[in-house]
Amino acid sequence: MDKRYFSDKVVKWYEENKRDLPWRQTKDPYKVWLSEIILQQTRVIQGLPYYLRFTEKFPTVHALAAAAEQDVLRLWQGLGYYTRARNLHKCAQEVVNTFGGHFPDNFEDLKKLRGIGDYTAAAIASFSFREPVAVVDGNVFRVLARVFGIEKEINSPEGKKIFTQLANELISKKHPDVFNQAIMEFGALFCTPKNPDCPACIFRTSCFAAQHGLQAQLPVKAKAKAARKRYFYYVVMQKGKSLLMKKREAKDIWHGLFDFYLIEKTKAVKTEKLLAELSASGVATLDASEADTSTVYKHVLSHQIIFARFIVVAASASQAVAGEPGLKFYSLKKIADLPKPVLISRFLADRQLL
Repeated sequence: MDKRYFSDKVVKWYEENKRDLPWRQTKDPYKVWLSEIILQQTRVIQGLPYYLRFTEKFPTVHALAAAAEQDVLRLWQGLGYYTRARNLHKCAQEVVNTFGGHFPDNFEDLKKLRGIGDYTAAAIASFSFREPVAVVDGNVFRVLARVFGIEKEINSPEGKKIFTQLANELISKKHPDVFNQAIMEFGALFCTPKNPDCPACIFRTSCFAAQHGLQAQLPVKAKAKAARKRYFYYVVMQKGKSLLMKKREAKDIWHGLFDFYLIEKTKAVKTEKLLAELSASGVATLDASEADTSTVYKHVLSHQIIFARFIVVAASASQAVAGEPGLKFYSLKKIADLPKPVLISRFLADRQLL
């Protein structure tokens, strides 16, 4: 297919079908960057409210840089991948402290900032500064794989190189911002992962996948490793309207968020056995008949599956746990403001504590 033909067609489609999204109404690199970080691993319908809340609370990169990390994590709560939020905060501080609050105006320098890779750097460079560098996300992979018949795995180094090279050959040098938005939007709204409307497609007569019935097979993605299973047992110490919580400091999931006293096991165990261990270790003295144990909460992360149970304990039953480093009692009102994993919020909501 002629590259100019492809570019012109997808841009024309975009101009007639694009969604009215707030980050498309600005060239401000701060807001473009913010939207791209939020939308990584997140659908637009889910990410939009977060973008609006962030821009309201932190209207400038200076405001975000000056915020407390806990406030940033609390506002981010529910989006997952909390490393993104911490990098967002640190990047804002870097932009303010090193560049005087001005984002670099080119792809190569943008990549040097904390948490900004090729995709985000290309988005900022093209949308804010009109640098002709292609944005290659999941939507772009899918459109190019199907239209041009590329069977190389999109999550392989060689595959990424092939797709990026083609995207950069296709991009409009005059309006790179519009082209990048167009091809991503086409993938998001029309050339969808499942059930694309091929008979109505603007590329129906030239699309490789449509001609060969390969829509379901393209793009090709190498299989990911099986998710790791983890078994969490939370001991929830309750004193009146306060709960014992701690900030997670280990280099693990949910770093910087708050949860309860945690016992992790390599496999599921019976409540009676766990309570016996708690008594033997001096954490709490309970028997199975006194335990208020939740059902299993299943929480799926990108490469992990967590199976969690919550054991609610009166504070008077605790022995050594209150002396554990970092643990302290927080009122329910304070807990509502703490950044917490979604798993913890689900439990608190189910118990009508939040």
